[in-house]
Amino acid sequence: MVKTNPTRIPGRWREGFALDYQTISSTYIGDDEFGHPLFDTRRTELGELLYRLKYKSDESTVEELADAAARFVRSWNQEMALIVPVPPSRSNRPFQPVIALATSLSERLAIPVRTDCVVRVKELPEMKDVYDYDTRLKLLQGAHQVAQTLVEAKKVLLFDDLFRSGATMNAITNDLYEKGKAAEVFALTITRTRSKS
Repeated sequence: MVKTNPTRIPGRWREGFALDYQTISSTYIGDDEFGHPLFDTRRTELGELLYRLKYKSDESTVEELADAAARFVRSWNQEMALIVPVPPSRSNRPFQPVIALATSLSERLAIPVRTDCVVRVKELPEMKDVYDYDTRLKLLQGAHQVAQTLVEAKKVLLFDDLFRSGATMNAITNDLYEKGKAAEVFALTITRTRSKS
């Protein structure tokens, strides 16, 4: 059983949690032959599983990650009506970690997952490459369309794999409340970074 260490994540949602931090430590150890910095990174157990899923395409980690998330959601006891995954930043990838995790979580909790509730309607740069929070918020304005008929008056679990600054999840939460008329939004991520970058 994967160890979790839930921490609250700040945002517009009623309540939000990350199941653990992504890393324990990251120490600069020099540059590679191209002048790029190299780090000795130690990850939490969840962080390592998520890293393998996202960057090594190791789909075998989905089950353990979804089990950990399902255990937490059951203990949270909020009776969500549906799971809404954050739309992937790179829509052209054949395998989408966030969608795979949300689908697996849905199966464990018997809560429907809806990838059509929130749809990205404008191209965005990868948010991890945009360092200023206010710039992120400006880029995210009008970036998503919400299907009001699917979320109106419902308790929604907004789900993502990694929480950095929270700009994307906050923008979507605003849209779920204002455009979708959701009753309540709860936020859950597998891990969070130690910095806001």
